[in-house]
Amino acid sequence: MPALRPAAGLVLGLAVLAAAPAAQAHRMWMVPSATVLSGEEAWVTVDAAVSNTLFHPDHVPMRLDGVTVVAPDGTTLAPQNPATGKYRSTFDAQLSKPGTYKIVSATDGVMAAYKLGGETKRWRGSAAEAASAIPAGATEVRLTQNQRRVETFVTLGAPSNEALKPTGKGLELEPISHPNDLVAGEPARFRLLLDGKPAAGVDVEVVPGGARYRANPGEMNLKSGADGVVEIAWPEPGMYWLEATARGGQASIPGAERVAGYVTTLEVLPD
Repeated sequence: MPALRPAAGLVLGLAVLAAAPAAQAHRMWMVPSATVLSGEEAWVTVDAAVSNTLFHPDHVPMRLDGVTVVAPDGTTLAPQNPATGKYRSTFDAQLSKPGTYKIVSATDGVMAAYKLGGETKRWRGSAAEAASAIPAGATEVRLTQNQRRVETFVTLGAPSNEALKPTGKGLELEPISHPNDLVAGEPARFRLLLDGKPAAGVDVEVVPGGARYRANPGEMNLKSGADGVVEIAWPEPGMYWLEATARGGQASIPGAERVAGYVTTLEVLPD
């Protein structure tokens, strides 16, 4: 059968997941120009990339195919003025209503490896394509479903919670502490959910920005509790990158192993 060609954004997302064990320095992120704004209306510009040095675009751009902006009333908006360059993508989000906005990129794809005619074959594509992608006669079929969410948050005026509601799909962050009300020296608490249920024992990595100017990157390695909650003590103000990965759970593709990933960028303000 002819080879299927998935969307560019999906290919990039799957490639990053596939490369993670061998090249953990590649980190995907979105960083807004501001996270807390005042006034009746405002704009933010968001940089999006996959980089070796955190928040410094030096590897490849993040594709914008799956990016949406969830408004304070729960409606979704398309990013404006999107552009993709050599090392990063950028887009604008118009904040026309007071409250908290969630900016999110969500992907759901499948990687397959199988043997056909004595040769090892590989395929990548969407979950919807997977059922018809493996040819008849294939043996030693291995399927991996990769789900990933990349998020950041912006608030105009007073913080709100409507946009923060989880979807119940994949690995998500349910804020206990509001993501735009984080202060250095004050611990923050978040609950990790897998398909809407508390995700216990999930490894969480938290890395402060500005690592290219520090000898010690300052990484924090945490684990969610039995209730899915992880508590983070912010040592100093600045931008932070958080990543969590969960394996297992119910894949939507029969016989597939599932890997669910979550990434967010958070700003911690001075005390």
